[in-house]
Amino acid sequence: MLTFVISRLLRAGLTILFVMTFAFIVLRLSGDPALLIMSVDAPPEAVAAFREAWGLNRPIWEQYFSYIGHAFTGDFGKSMRDGRPAIDLVMERVPATLAITMPALALKIGLGIPAGIYAALHRNSMADRLTMAASVAGFTMPSFVLALLLVLVFAVQLGWLPASGSGSLDHAILPIITLGTGGAAIMARFTRSAMLEVLGQPYIRAASAKGVNWHRVVSRHALPNAAIPTVTIVGFMVGSLVAGAVVVESVFAWPGIGRLLVSAVANRDLAVVQAILMVIATWMVAANFTVDLAYGWLDPRVRNATAH
Repeated sequence: MLTFVISRLLRAGLTILFVMTFAFIVLRLSGDPALLIMSVDAPPEAVAAFREAWGLNRPIWEQYFSYIGHAFTGDFGKSMRDGRPAIDLVMERVPATLAITMPALALKIGLGIPAGIYAALHRNSMADRLTMAASVAGFTMPSFVLALLLVLVFAVQLGWLPASGSGSLDHAILPIITLGTGGAAIMARFTRSAMLEVLGQPYIRAASAKGVNWHRVVSRHALPNAAIPTVTIVGFMVGSLVAGAVVVESVFAWPGIGRLLVSAVANRDLAVVQAILMVIATWMVAANFTVDLAYGWLDPRVRNATAH
């Protein structure tokens, strides 16, 4: 088990380093932030002074090693807009993002898994067809389209909820529904598929043939074995929580990481963009690492294969 954990930790560290390197190179090759921040009409001397002050006049490899060296000490640079530490700006937005993404995750799991199980246990019934039809509609609709529809119905037409902003529970309802609907639909489809695959296994038929109570067959044999592929989807959803909030936060003017990312990219605030991407990458890697550990716990064959 120790070898299994260490190998996953090494892979996680290399993944985060790769994301940081990729983001650093792409951001510096995509344009000069000095010209955007100071405008193209700024005197050449002022632009040159800005580049020197922020180290943009140094070779890119020198900038990179300086950035990585400082990052290992917890220094991810300062915002070019207000001079504050980039990581502080990002961490200030984390609670707002989690305030809508965590309830959305609970909605995905609490609605999607029971719906998928019910559909699988009533295969080809009207309830199954309706569940899958709703599932297809849910995950094929883009989040920004759903967000605009919800605003049109519940904010404009009915006037029940605010269209944008933050500060109260009412402001969070529409973003949570938007984030949770598509994930619940995906969860329902994957749970149904996993359950149907398990229910078709010989040991399930054998248990039923022996007269074992059907509820016991489902709870003791079908559900635990269907949990492994379901864990994969849950892990993916947890990992994509922060990244998936970018569009929704922009539509609803929610003051989270996603909205900060859009603003930082538009302003070419390199340190802030890099810090956000690092936080998102770390979140996703942590989620995948947790899923790997869950695999090893649910299926000993996984960790044994790694050990050998």
